[in-house]
Amino acid sequence: MHKLLKLAKTLRDPKLGCPWDQKQTFATFKNCLVEEINEVIQAIENENYENLKEELGDALFNLIFIINLAEEKQLFFMDDVVSEVHTKMVERHPHVFGEEKASTPEEAARFFYEAKKKQKNKDTK
Repeated sequence: MHKLLKLAKTLRDPKLGCPWDQKQTFATFKNCLVEEINEVIQAIENENYENLKEELGDALFNLIFIINLAEEKQLFFMDDVVSEVHTKMVERHPHVFGEEKASTPEEAARFFYEAKKKQKNKDTK
């Protein structure tokens, strides 16, 4: 991940970087991200796993590029993103990391979505 973040920083470098990448903003990057996610979906639908690997890489780089934009503005950092999603996923799997027990995929999904709903309610308070 840090290798890709370094690449994004190089592309944005005012002296050595790419003029197109230097002009990108959160808003201008939205279309790139949507396009890459659509290509991931298409590769999944086509069961083209070699293409899926490529498209996941493109989508991942787009996300890292956006994180780099946030870092430039001192809004948040890569470690913040990773830490937040890690905490969220642990909380949403109480049947793995907590006291709940799930013996079927349906039970696991129920615990996941119940935890997600609790978290969303907590966030809106």
